[in-house]
Amino acid sequence: MQLVLAAKYIGAGIALIGLLGAGIGIAIIFAALINGVSRNPSLKDQLFSYTILGMALSEATGLFCLMVSFMLLFAF
Repeated sequence: MQLVLAAKYIGAGIALIGLLGAGIGIAIIFAALINGVSRNPSLKDQLFSYTILGMALSEATGLFCLMVSFMLLFAF
């Protein structure tokens, strides 16, 4: 029984590694926004809408990893 519990916690921790990728992805997206706006300030509104879309997609993968981790902890 203890081995199964330990494996459950290890699996949940491994599932949370995807949150690191989501955080790095969001940071890269906003760095690209700052770089793009500093090069051409007139495109600020268009670049910001693309940034919000990219952030939403990146955040969705992070939330999926979090959901898998919670399922491993509380559903099984």
